[in-house]
Amino acid sequence: MTTAPHVTSAAPVPTQSTYQSRVAEYWNAEENPVNLELGKIDDLYHHHYGIGPADNSVLDEPDPARRNDRLTAELHRLEHAQANFLADRLGPLAPTDRVFDAGCGRGGGSVVAHLRYGCQADGVTISAKQADFANAQAAERGIDGQVRYHHRNMLDTGLPTGAFAASWNNESTMYVELELLLAEHTRLLRRGGRYVVITGCYNDSYGQASREVSLINAHYICDIHPRSEYFRAMARNRLVPVHVEDLTEAALPYWELRKQADHLVTGIEDTFLTAYKNGSFQYRMIAADRV
Repeated sequence: MTTAPHVTSAAPVPTQSTYQSRVAEYWNAEENPVNLELGKIDDLYHHHYGIGPADNSVLDEPDPARRNDRLTAELHRLEHAQANFLADRLGPLAPTDRVFDAGCGRGGGSVVAHLRYGCQADGVTISAKQADFANAQAAERGIDGQVRYHHRNMLDTGLPTGAFAASWNNESTMYVELELLLAEHTRLLRRGGRYVVITGCYNDSYGQASREVSLINAHYICDIHPRSEYFRAMARNRLVPVHVEDLTEAALPYWELRKQADHLVTGIEDTFLTAYKNGSFQYRMIAADRV
């Protein structure tokens, strides 16, 4: 008797544009050490940058292998500080609350929010590989009943309307149209719910997007929005800013340190530093309430 070969069915593809399909392909193939090696330290994988003062003494370590390890650990500490900074602005939340992580990557931010508040978390990523990875990490932690990741489009999640007490984007807004994104956040959030975004944006007062911003767009296959568009899109989608903070200066130590990490550099470090310092690019946090 002939046994039919096993056929693995392809994962369903979220509704998306051709551009978003290219973005999904990029993240499904991505194996960047600056994302993976940092996450291996404590199984918290962040796909964003760091803030706060850096311990530059790690650069004085004479042993090359230990220097790399210390550099990696310090960069991860700064990234985790950024994740905690965002989590601080989601509350007050209770264990009975549910939160939404839009563009969750490999899932670190959802875990941080759950560990902080005991809340349930749903993360959405357009990358099937990232969703599988994040769900496996949640299962290893024993929190998969409370922290779930979905291979879906953050513009059209299929998650229940008004079910979420808080939601956020952490460096993922540049991959989508803001109007569509914020409309989905407004749909998902209950009245009085909190939305937080941390993002790089280009500075409208500088003029058009600078050469450095264009290089960052090309590097990450993204389209960085102007600062003003965040406030216009929020106003059109019943999201009222309650706190805005410029994190540009706080982000510089991370990038200064990362450019010294030969085992982690991606070639975009000097571009970020130049853009931040010439004023054409800014790192901002906006917290807004859904009315």
